Amino acid sequence: MFTGGGSKRGRTAGLGVIGAAVLAIALAGCASGTQSGADPSTTAPGESGDAVGVVGVWGDADAQNTPSLVFAEDGTVTGSDGCNRLMGSWTADGDTVEFAPLASTRMACEGVDTWLSGGASGTWTDTSLVVLDDSGTEIGTLERSE
Repeated sequence: MFTGGGSKRGRTAGLGVIGAAVLAIALAGCASGTQSGADPSTTAPGESGDAVGVVGVWGDADAQNTPSLVFAEDGTVTGSDGCNRLMGSWTADGDTVEFAPLASTRMACEGVDTWLSGGASGTWTDTSLVVLDDSGTEIGTLERSE
């Protein structure tokens, strides 16, 4: 049983004001968007204005048993190591892209080199993405598809 003072109507009105304030704050956050003028397709999540042309498809995402990565504008990365599905997030600085630890399915595929599942970062040009492992060693290259 509620034992606070005041009328029920007063408490209800106070909750309405609080609710309206919370809604106004939430909407203000949504309206802020990307106000730096940066094009989100060329800016890494969490960055402001760094040109990141990494967004797109690297490797042949439609081919079976071949590695590929898809970098989305929202900061997610998905793909395949040729056998297992990969998923995670990315950030970029200049021509370097860092993958958050990539989650992977764990299927066994005979005769498929799953080198891409060991990727931690990469450097890219307009045509290729050189994938590096945790120690910074080159483990493979993907060509841009789109």
